[in-house]
Amino acid sequence: MESFSTLIRTASREQHEEVRGSTFMSDLLGHKLGVDAFARYTEQLWFVYGALESGAERLAGDPVAGPFVRPELFRMASLEQDLEYLRGPGWRSGVSALPATLEYARRISDCAHTWPAGYVAHHYTRYLGDLSGGQIIRDTAERTWGFPKKGDGVRFYVFEEIPNPAAFKRGYWELLDAVPGDELERQRIVSECKRAYALNNAVFQALGEEFPLSA
Repeated sequence: MESFSTLIRTASREQHEEVRGSTFMSDLLGHKLGVDAFARYTEQLWFVYGALESGAERLAGDPVAGPFVRPELFRMASLEQDLEYLRGPGWRSGVSALPATLEYARRISDCAHTWPAGYVAHHYTRYLGDLSGGQIIRDTAERTWGFPKKGDGVRFYVFEEIPNPAAFKRGYWELLDAVPGDELERQRIVSECKRAYALNNAVFQALGEEFPLSA
């Protein structure tokens, strides 16, 4: 019988490819966009992770979502360091969320408050995605705009407290396999993973409209 973690990865693969193939991300990774586009994307991450990590605080003791609340994953402090570097000391007064970002953050918050297993779906798609594919973005930013290696501007992508990402991910798959629930509940979680990818892709589409072409 297929493990739950394998089921999630298989079911969400198509949506993952759509995200990777978005115009905005393709342009960003293709060195076609300026640093302002990268900074704007970082702003959106701040709102999304704000929803994730405020949810984590209230779910730490939950039997379903609690095991996934791992402080070594938390990104908000790193995002705020990056935004100060990218936008300056007064960055908080200038950041804004795109409508698509607000919808994404609202869905995460809704799950955190009403459906812990749904929160796990968002936790998986974000943290494991940035732990893995995010390293490509970090490398591109360092080479394109001269950011210090694993330093200011790209600290969000540096998981200093996870020295062995491969081992961490293996442990994460085991946590997914142990999530309680019948087959119907597991299918609901898989559907929420797909929804998370769709919400993320909507943010990329909105960013693509904001930065259709930037030197």
